[in-house]
Amino acid sequence: MLSQRLKHMRKLRKYTQEELAKKVNTTKGTISNYENGYSTPSNEMLALLADVLETSTDYLLGRSDNPRSNNPPNHKDNLPRLTAKDERDIAKQLEKILDSMDSGTALAFDGEPLDEETKELVRAAIESNLRLTKQLAKKKFTPKKYRKD
Repeated sequence: MLSQRLKHMRKLRKYTQEELAKKVNTTKGTISNYENGYSTPSNEMLALLADVLETSTDYLLGRSDNPRSNNPPNHKDNLPRLTAKDERDIAKQLEKILDSMDSGTALAFDGEPLDEETKELVRAAIESNLRLTKQLAKKKFTPKKYRKD
């Protein structure tokens, strides 16, 4: 099931085995082995293949007949990776935002202070948005000659 669906999704996305291999940082032979059923990808590789092919791991494994991914199109594979410096910048921005929100009653709902669990959810949402914003800015403002497309 996996081999057939992997090959189907690769062809649907118009990737050669070599192009798909480059996108998931492996070899053409490895992709060929997956598609011919000679080997099975690790969980990490399966997740990466699903992301690149814009489908779900459940579809590739035959647990779902819906090939549509739970991730929005152009989710991870079209955005640049964040560097260690980017991660530090995001952490600093997040701390600044959270410190300013902790002062006073900035984190409240209907005048009631938020509990710790809700504060953690707000923190996660802010961090996620900071990461996405940083990736979109890198994509938009990186000159074409320095892009790794």
